[in-house]
Amino acid sequence: MRDAAEFDFFYSASVQRVLGQLYAMIGSRVEAEDAVAEAYARAWDRWGAVRECDSPEAWVRSVAYRVAVSAWRKAVNRLSAHRRQAAAQPVEAVTVDHVALVVALRRIPAEQRRVVVLHHLVGLSVAEIATEAGTNVNTVKTRLARGRRALAAHLADDEYQITGGGRGHEV
Repeated sequence: MRDAAEFDFFYSASVQRVLGQLYAMIGSRVEAEDAVAEAYARAWDRWGAVRECDSPEAWVRSVAYRVAVSAWRKAVNRLSAHRRQAAAQPVEAVTVDHVALVVALRRIPAEQRRVVVLHHLVGLSVAEIATEAGTNVNTVKTRLARGRRALAAHLADDEYQITGGGRGHEV
Protein backbone atom coordinates (compact mmCIF):
# COMPACT_ATOMS: atom_id res chain seq x y z
CA MET A 1 0.00 0.00 0.00
CA ARG A 2 1.22 3.49 -0.82
CA ASP A 3 2.16 5.76 2.00
CA ALA A 4 0.65 9.12 1.06
CA ALA A 5 2.20 10.99 3.97
CA GLU A 6 5.66 9.68 3.10
CA PHE A 7 5.24 10.66 -0.57
CA ASP A 8 3.87 14.08 0.40
CA PHE A 9 6.93 14.67 2.57
CA PHE A 10 9.26 13.56 -0.23
CA TYR A 11 7.46 15.77 -2.74
CA SER A 12 7.46 18.86 -0.49
CA ALA A 13 11.12 18.42 0.39
CA SER A 14 12.36 17.92 -3.17
CA VAL A 15 10.07 19.49 -5.79
CA GLN A 16 11.58 23.00 -5.81
CA ARG A 17 15.10 21.63 -5.97
CA VAL A 18 14.28 19.20 -8.83
CA LEU A 19 12.38 21.93 -10.70
CA GLY A 20 15.33 24.31 -10.39
CA GLN A 21 17.76 21.65 -11.53
CA LEU A 22 15.67 20.66 -14.54
CA TYR A 23 15.10 24.30 -15.46
CA ALA A 24 18.87 24.79 -15.46
CA MET A 25 19.33 21.69 -17.63
CA ILE A 26 16.73 22.45 -20.30
CA GLY A 27 16.41 26.24 -20.16
CA SER A 28 12.62 26.52 -20.15
CA ARG A 29 10.70 26.93 -16.92
CA VAL A 30 7.38 25.96 -18.49
CA GLU A 31 8.79 22.77 -20.01
CA ALA A 32 10.59 21.99 -16.75
CA GLU A 33 7.36 22.40 -14.77
CA ASP A 34 5.49 20.07 -17.14
CA ALA A 35 8.21 17.44 -17.08
CA VAL A 36 8.64 17.58 -13.29
CA ALA A 37 4.89 17.26 -12.76
CA GLU A 38 4.81 14.20 -15.02
CA ALA A 39 7.82 12.68 -13.24
CA TYR A 40 6.26 13.10 -9.77
CA ALA A 41 3.01 11.57 -11.06
CA ARG A 42 4.97 8.57 -12.29
CA ALA A 43 6.82 8.38 -8.98
CA TRP A 44 3.51 8.34 -7.12
CA ASP A 45 2.23 5.53 -9.37
CA ARG A 46 5.39 3.50 -8.57
CA TRP A 47 6.03 4.80 -5.07
CA GLY A 48 6.58 1.33 -3.61
CA ALA A 49 9.57 0.79 -5.90
CA VAL A 50 10.77 4.41 -6.11
CA ARG A 51 11.08 4.83 -2.35
CA GLU A 52 13.42 1.82 -2.30
CA CYS A 53 15.84 3.45 -4.78
CA ASP A 54 19.17 4.78 -3.50
CA SER A 55 17.89 8.26 -4.35
CA PRO A 56 14.20 8.74 -5.14
CA GLU A 57 15.02 12.37 -5.99
CA ALA A 58 17.55 11.25 -8.61
CA TRP A 59 14.92 8.87 -10.02
CA VAL A 60 12.43 11.74 -10.37
CA ARG A 61 15.05 14.08 -11.85
CA SER A 62 16.09 11.43 -14.39
CA VAL A 63 12.49 10.71 -15.40
CA ALA A 64 11.74 14.43 -15.68
CA TYR A 65 14.74 14.94 -17.95
CA ARG A 66 13.71 12.01 -20.16
CA VAL A 67 10.15 13.39 -20.36
CA ALA A 68 11.47 16.79 -21.45
CA VAL A 69 13.82 15.29 -24.05
CA SER A 70 11.03 13.07 -25.35
CA ALA A 71 8.80 16.12 -25.79
CA TRP A 72 11.58 17.86 -27.74
CA ARG A 73 12.06 14.83 -29.97
CA LYS A 74 8.34 14.62 -30.67
CA ALA A 75 8.25 18.32 -31.55
CA VAL A 76 11.28 18.03 -33.84
CA ASN A 77 9.88 14.91 -35.52
CA ARG A 78 6.49 16.58 -35.98
CA LEU A 79 8.16 19.65 -37.52
CA SER A 80 10.26 17.48 -39.83
CA ALA A 81 7.19 15.55 -40.93
CA HIS A 82 5.32 18.78 -41.65
CA ARG A 83 8.24 20.10 -43.69
CA ARG A 84 8.52 16.87 -45.68
CA GLN A 85 4.78 16.90 -46.33
CA ALA A 86 4.81 20.56 -47.35
CA ALA A 87 7.80 20.06 -49.65
CA ALA A 88 6.02 17.21 -51.43
CA GLN A 89 2.94 19.33 -52.18
CA PRO A 90 2.92 21.72 -55.10
CA VAL A 91 2.17 25.31 -54.15
CA GLU A 92 -0.38 27.11 -56.25
CA ALA A 93 0.46 30.58 -57.43
CA VAL A 94 -1.21 33.31 -55.42
CA THR A 95 -3.11 35.79 -57.53
CA VAL A 96 -3.86 39.41 -56.77
CA ASP A 97 -7.54 38.43 -56.43
CA HIS A 98 -6.64 35.82 -53.82
CA VAL A 99 -4.61 38.33 -51.82
CA ALA A 100 -7.42 40.89 -52.04
CA LEU A 101 -9.96 38.33 -50.80
CA VAL A 102 -7.77 37.34 -47.85
CA VAL A 103 -7.23 40.99 -46.92
CA ALA A 104 -10.94 41.74 -47.18
CA LEU A 105 -11.89 38.68 -45.11
CA ARG A 106 -9.52 39.80 -42.36
CA ARG A 107 -11.31 43.15 -42.20
CA ILE A 108 -14.81 41.84 -41.50
CA PRO A 109 -16.02 40.67 -38.09
CA ALA A 110 -15.20 37.06 -37.17
CA GLU A 111 -18.85 35.91 -37.12
CA GLN A 112 -19.44 37.28 -40.61
CA ARG A 113 -16.15 35.86 -41.89
CA ARG A 114 -17.04 32.42 -40.55
CA VAL A 115 -20.42 32.22 -42.29
CA VAL A 116 -19.09 33.67 -45.56
CA VAL A 117 -16.26 31.13 -45.65
CA LEU A 118 -18.50 28.21 -44.67
CA HIS A 119 -21.12 29.16 -47.28
CA HIS A 120 -19.05 30.33 -50.23
CA LEU A 121 -15.77 28.45 -49.84
CA VAL A 122 -16.82 25.27 -48.02
CA GLY A 123 -20.22 25.04 -49.68
CA LEU A 124 -22.40 24.53 -46.60
CA SER A 125 -26.05 25.46 -46.64
CA VAL A 126 -27.45 28.10 -44.29
CA ALA A 127 -29.04 25.34 -42.19
CA GLU A 128 -25.74 23.43 -41.97
CA ILE A 129 -23.92 26.57 -40.90
CA ALA A 130 -26.54 27.28 -38.24
CA THR A 131 -26.06 23.77 -36.84
CA GLU A 132 -22.27 24.02 -36.88
CA ALA A 133 -22.23 27.51 -35.37
CA GLY A 134 -24.87 26.68 -32.77
CA THR A 135 -27.14 29.52 -33.84
CA ASN A 136 -30.39 29.94 -35.76
CA VAL A 137 -30.92 30.21 -39.51
CA ASN A 138 -31.95 33.87 -39.40
CA THR A 139 -28.75 34.84 -37.58
CA VAL A 140 -26.72 33.05 -40.24
CA LYS A 141 -28.66 34.82 -43.03
CA THR A 142 -28.09 38.21 -41.38
CA ARG A 143 -24.38 37.59 -40.90
CA LEU A 144 -24.08 36.33 -44.46
CA ALA A 145 -25.79 39.42 -45.90
CA ARG A 146 -23.72 41.80 -43.78
CA GLY A 147 -20.55 39.90 -44.55
CA ARG A 148 -21.18 40.06 -48.29
CA ARG A 149 -21.81 43.81 -48.15
CA ALA A 150 -18.68 44.40 -46.09
CA LEU A 151 -16.59 42.24 -48.40
CA ALA A 152 -17.91 44.04 -51.47
CA ALA A 153 -16.94 47.39 -49.98
CA HIS A 154 -13.46 46.19 -48.99
CA LEU A 155 -12.84 44.48 -52.33
CA ALA A 156 -13.76 47.66 -54.19
CA ASP A 157 -11.18 49.55 -52.07
CA ASP A 158 -8.49 46.85 -52.26
CA GLU A 159 -7.92 46.98 -56.01
CA TYR A 160 -6.60 50.51 -55.67
CA GLN A 161 -4.60 49.77 -52.50
CA ILE A 162 -2.93 46.55 -53.64
CA THR A 163 -1.79 47.99 -56.98
CA GLY A 164 0.12 50.75 -55.25
CA GLY A 165 -2.19 53.73 -54.77
CA GLY A 166 -3.97 54.93 -51.69
CA ARG A 167 -3.11 54.03 -48.11
CA GLY A 168 -1.64 50.62 -48.90
CA HIS A 169 -2.30 47.57 -46.80
CA GLU A 170 -0.02 44.87 -45.47
CA VAL A 171 -0.97 41.34 -46.32
